[in-house]
Amino acid sequence: MATWFQAKIKFVQEDEKGVARNINQVYLFDAVSYTDAEARAYQHLAAEVPDFQLTGLNKMKLNEVYFEENSSEIWFKCKVSYIVFDEKTQREKKVPYAFLLNAHTIKDAYTILESKLGTVQDYIITDIGATKILDVIPYEEDNDLEEPVPVVTERMKPLAEVMKTLDPDTTPGA
Repeated sequence: MATWFQAKIKFVQEDEKGVARNINQVYLFDAVSYTDAEARAYQHLAAEVPDFQLTGLNKMKLNEVYFEENSSEIWFKCKVSYIVFDEKTQREKKVPYAFLLNAHTIKDAYTILESKLGTVQDYIITDIGATKILDVIPYEEDNDLEEPVPVVTERMKPLAEVMKTLDPDTTPGA
């Protein structure tokens, strides 16, 4: 399961009249940790925005992200409650799920979400809202990484031998 991090950036940009304006933008990164998300944010955004500040980085709880081809860049966060039967309590229970998808309008987002959920009838779409997310960057492994540096074992010595060469009177473990 992917871990999604929302990165908020801030930078100054001049408009057509030459007036400096503060711009705030939000991006979503799939990363393995906060450190990885921060590194990926700097790597991805450095080409587009040369001088920016990363003002916020936090996890975003999402169960699924759907990328729609030929759709707009408006990202909608959708909340769905699945209705399941709890065997222990003998009652129906609502289990929340969060989805993110891109669409032109809320109506389109609703239609896309219904098509993704399929024929399952035991759910309720409780919320669909537009987000400020400009772009979603999924995790991609770098296949063209350099091979690891080989370890030269003939130069390695046990610690006891190294300690004897430094001070012959000391013995390890004493």
